[in-house]
Parts: sequence; structure tokens; C-alpha cells
Amino acid sequence: MLQTNFIRDNRDLTIAGLTKKHFKDPETAVDKITELDRKRREIQQELDDVLSQSNAKAKEIGALMKAGQKLEAEAAKADTVVLKERSRALDEQHKVTEEALLEELVKLPNLPHASVPEGRTAEDNVTVLDTGEKPVLPEGALPHWELIRKLGKNQAPIIDFELGNKISGAGFPVYKGKAARLQRAMISFFLDEAGKAGYTEVQPPIVVNADSGFATGQLPDKEGQMYHDAADDLYLIPTAEVPVTNLYRDVIVPETDLPVKNVAYTPCFRREAGSWGAHVRGLNRLHQFDKVEIVQINKPEESYNALDEMVNHVKGLLEKLELPYRILRLCGGDMGFTSALTYDFEVWSAGQERWLECSSVSNFETYQANRLKLRYKTADKKTQLLHTLNGSALALPRIVAALLENNQQADGTVKIPAVLVPYCGFDTIE
Repeated sequence: MLQTNFIRDNRDLTIAGLTKKHFKDPETAVDKITELDRKRREIQQELDDVLSQSNAKAKEIGALMKAGQKLEAEAAKADTVVLKERSRALDEQHKVTEEALLEELVKLPNLPHASVPEGRTAEDNVTVLDTGEKPVLPEGALPHWELIRKLGKNQAPIIDFELGNKISGAGFPVYKGKAARLQRAMISFFLDEAGKAGYTEVQPPIVVNADSGFATGQLPDKEGQMYHDAADDLYLIPTAEVPVTNLYRDVIVPETDLPVKNVAYTPCFRREAGSWGAHVRGLNRLHQFDKVEIVQINKPEESYNALDEMVNHVKGLLEKLELPYRILRLCGGDMGFTSALTYDFEVWSAGQERWLECSSVSNFETYQANRLKLRYKTADKKTQLLHTLNGSALALPRIVAALLENNQQADGTVKIPAVLVPYCGFDTIE
């Protein structure tokens, strides 16, 4: 959430940033917030004056009673009744105005970093790195949803979409045998690599309350994409970012503990309402999937160095998996609501002959921290908001799809990348 003092002091910059993100009618929104903020501060000033007068009257009454001037003291008490009524009315006005201001503030997305390119759609994203030779597949190579049927035992696929559909519905596959072991192997590999990079492993809840969803920006922006249990008002997490970042809600982090670096493996749940077409076949888009997430909390002056570090970490994972990949800097119109700068990673899916997004690495600057009330004390004892960052390291489904497709061999087997063999216990899937 943007800070009102920043909006007030940087009107043109705020409007320009909202325009780059293609926010509708930014000038009206900014002016409405500025006016509500002005009204709130005026009410607060009057309320402070009334409370000051009340305190002064209380002291005056004490002095008059001590001096035996009861009539004068009674007259002063009558004044305090009027002041108390006024303070109650002003306090109610302040609450109403503050709620109206918050309602407008939560509608505003984060402002984009200066390096974010102009643009409205994915076609306007900028490729900052394109690396790795695309594999040349043997004749008869298949996309993964067809390949997994051939790799099954006794015609039972190693990833069973129909069985998952029977148990839960579309988008909930069942992994069997070597596919299940490959999933477990990659989770362990990703967690181990994060541990080597200085991240502390945590195992958070996979359901969160509305306060947690609000604090990281999923609510009220993405409630339609989240599975919600109305009875207990709890949400299944779309990513480990939500519970891991909320570990620090309402926390003042000691400066000596910065940067905070956490990693978590969780299943993730997304309704993906409105998704259809060939691009969502197989593992391309699921309602439940596994992901390892890295989260950092850092000082503002260090956060973009941290972002570069996180990008390099994800690069290292893909290179060890021997997967061709590219990195995109997202344009203003294609960025997430809460992000200031996002890099998307895409792997080449040779069987489909298309790029598949497998990671987003983002800096949210103070946007989440303002909602979280996540702060630290500077050397001069001032309390300051921190910056939050996160990234997928990595999401499994599309990595599995790319591994299966890219490593098809002429004899019909799939070769496992060398780095995963110690985790899997096998080097091929037959």
C-alpha cells in the first residue's frame, strides 16, 4: 500500500507511476486520496485541540476545588461535558474518514521502478537474457501430456490427470512412481540450494486468514483466484510468499538481523478462473502445484542488490538443471498489483515449442511492508519501513514438463539431469 505522505508530496510522480501501470483515471484517484488525507489531518488537529482543552479544564477544576471555589468548579465541569461530546463526535468523524481513506488507498497498485518498460501486455516485456541452446529432439518427440502415457507402467501414466479429475477435478494431477520421486527430488534439491545460499528453511501453514492475505496484497485484489473456506474465513495459499512474509507482520526487525532470508516448500492453490485453451494442457496450468519460494526482507538501500542476488540464484538452478531459459523484465501493464519490479523466468518446452513461465522474482519495496507494519530502527533511532522481495525457486509443474520434453531420447526414454540423479536414485525414466 502506498503511503499517504508520499502521495501528498509526490502527486505528479504518483500519477505517472499509476499511468505506467495502466491504472484507470489516476488523477481522480490521487486527488480523492489527497482530499481525504487533508480532511483527516484537519479533524485530528481539531481533536487534539479539544483534548488539550479538556486536560486544561480538568486541571482548572482540581485547582478550583482545592481553593474551595465550588461554584466556579461546577461551571468548569459543565464546559468539560461540552468538550467531551465534541471529542466523541470528532473521534467518530476521524474513524469514518480514515476508513474511507484506506478504502481508496488499497485500490492503488504499487508504483513501478524507473527501469520498468512501458507497455500493456506480455508482448511489451523486454528480454534481458536469452541463454542455452534449444535441444534438437528425436523424430516422434511428444509434448509431455502425451509422453507421460508412454512412460507409464502397464499403460498407467506416471502423471495421471484423469485419476486426479475423478478424485478432485481438473487441474489436480496424481503423480506416480518415478514422477512422484522426481517431484520429491526437485523439492529437496531446490531447498538444499537455497540453504547453501543462506536462506533459512521454514515450514509455514498453507491456510491463512484475511489479515495475512491483505498484508501481502492478495486481498482485496485476488480473492477470486483463491480457494476460500467461508466457515472459518481462511484461504488456501496461492504461494508460500503469503505465510512466510506474514511471519513478520507487526514486527520491528533488529537491524542486526537484516537481511532476513527465508525459504519454504509448500503446495500452492489457485482457482485460475477463466483459464482455458491449448496453452493450459497437461502441467502447463494447475489448481494445485508444488513450489519452493525464497523471501527476503531488506533495507531500502540494499533491496535491489538483493533482487539481483535472487535473480542469479534462480539462474543457477536452471543452469544446473541444464534447461534453456530466458529472463524478461515485465512492462508496467503486465506486472503484478503489488510489485515495483518483476523479472519472469521462462524455460523452453521443446515438445510444445514454446516458452513456459517457471518463476517470477519481484521487489515490492515498501508496498507490502506498509500493510504489514514491517519496520526496523535506523542508526539514528528512526523507525523506517523495510523492503520485501520474493521469488519462485522454483515452481515444479512447468519445470517437470520441460525436463520430460527436452530430455527425450531416441530409444523412448527420458534422461534425468545429472544434478538430480543423487536425489532421484535413477538417471532415466523408461
